[in-house]
Amino acid sequence: MDQLDSKILRLLERDGRLTNLQLSEQIGLSPSATSRRVTDLERSGVITGYRAVLDREKLGQGFCAYVTVGLSKHTKESQQAFERAISRAPEVKECHNVTGVFEYILRVETVDLTRYKTFHTDVLGVLPQVNSITSYIVMDSPKDMRA
Repeated sequence: MDQLDSKILRLLERDGRLTNLQLSEQIGLSPSATSRRVTDLERSGVITGYRAVLDREKLGQGFCAYVTVGLSKHTKESQQAFERAISRAPEVKECHNVTGVFEYILRVETVDLTRYKTFHTDVLGVLPQVNSITSYIVMDSPKDMRA
């Protein structure tokens, strides 16, 4: 990784649809050299994929909450069981195992508060590994770099 690779990554992170020609013009390399660098970044696993940024409200998923989850047991088996259950929940868009007073932070998206309540009660609320649930409802996102 050098400065040119870092610049390529910054540009692609902002706009993954840049053509190779546009990218090469912005970093000051030939299109073939730029293409080789992007390919190398993909092969090495630095670039793991490309995504479309979606308007969640237009998709009927305008409600977003961050949810902290504390487990009742702090064992590997308990964590694995929780992670398996969460991986099957389509409302959960992100699941992060973290340090601190709880074990997980989830980003949950649903149509509305009523559907979130159903998820909270019927999905999280029935998992035997779950000891505590705290919901933080997103009111606005003045900066959101997620794809």
